[in-house]
Amino acid sequence: MRAFVLTGPGEGGVVELPAPVAAPGEVVVDVERAGVCGTDVEFSTGEMAYLRSGHSSYPLVLGHEWCGTVAAVGRGVDEGWVGRRVMGDTMLGCGTCRRCRRGHQHVCEQRQEVGIRGGRQGALAEQLAVPASSLHALPDSVDPVLGALVEPGGNALRAARAAGVGPGDRALVIGPGTIGCLVALFLRAAGAEVHVLGLPGAPLEFARGLGAGDAWTREELPQLPFDAVVDCSTGAGVPALALSLVEPAGRLVLIGIAHEPTPVDTRDLLLADVTAVGVLSASPGLEDTVAAYASGAVDPSPLVAATVALEDVLGVLAGHRPPGAGAGPKVHVDPRLRP
Repeated sequence: MRAFVLTGPGEGGVVELPAPVAAPGEVVVDVERAGVCGTDVEFSTGEMAYLRSGHSSYPLVLGHEWCGTVAAVGRGVDEGWVGRRVMGDTMLGCGTCRRCRRGHQHVCEQRQEVGIRGGRQGALAEQLAVPASSLHALPDSVDPVLGALVEPGGNALRAARAAGVGPGDRALVIGPGTIGCLVALFLRAAGAEVHVLGLPGAPLEFARGLGAGDAWTREELPQLPFDAVVDCSTGAGVPALALSLVEPAGRLVLIGIAHEPTPVDTRDLLLADVTAVGVLSASPGLEDTVAAYASGAVDPSPLVAATVALEDVLGVLAGHRPPGAGAGPKVHVDPRLRP
């Protein structure tokens, strides 16, 4: 099969790899669509922390936001999966440790992460092998664009729920990237008044045009009481800023990951009686994200600016916008395309 292989910082290309075979308990999926994520970019720049911790190493087949059709099943897997359109959880726990037994496989110490950690190949390829237990079926109303947005959507849904807001409440989302826009859409669907904070430029204008709510720069942000603040940025100073903006007895949600330590004065947290929640993974939110997309309660499709071939991935990782790309922050890859 054809796959994009990242061989080092800023280096990689499309190569022929052996097609995956479904091991016991696994399926092989024909990939329809895969998203390029900020985590993939960190691997491309060499900044990804897993490269230093030993959880990951080059060469890598990236791609953890995906959807496709089951082509084959391994021993012990229901044949009924064949031909079904699916997406899958990124986090694959060992299944036996205390965390996995409690349903928290996404924080299993021994977990693999599809296209990220533990040598589990990702979806920037024509085919992908994953455990059947990680699959979520997609209804016909969830097309390939939406299907490949379920994984980031699951993260965003969890963050929106952690904010604990609804009608009559006001929320601020910091960072108008893919996750920030998705969080804003889920918060709006919950009935909250939504504001977005970001740097001046196209991403902030896109968030405003998406209908995610009022969008502001730091200098423009009005002095309003925010019942919840969700940090979707990667700035090391943003968590402290977010804490300073949330109402006493409100909720602070942290889903953006900075590249360096983030100083926060815990006195500010406890003296304001603020609840702080960290969100790592989409795992517990995938099923409800599929349902939200299928019902039309949330439509994230405008976030996808372009769909490209595997041969274009290296350029996308380097920050190049595909010709004719729209304004959205997300680029999708269709492994079936030829340049």
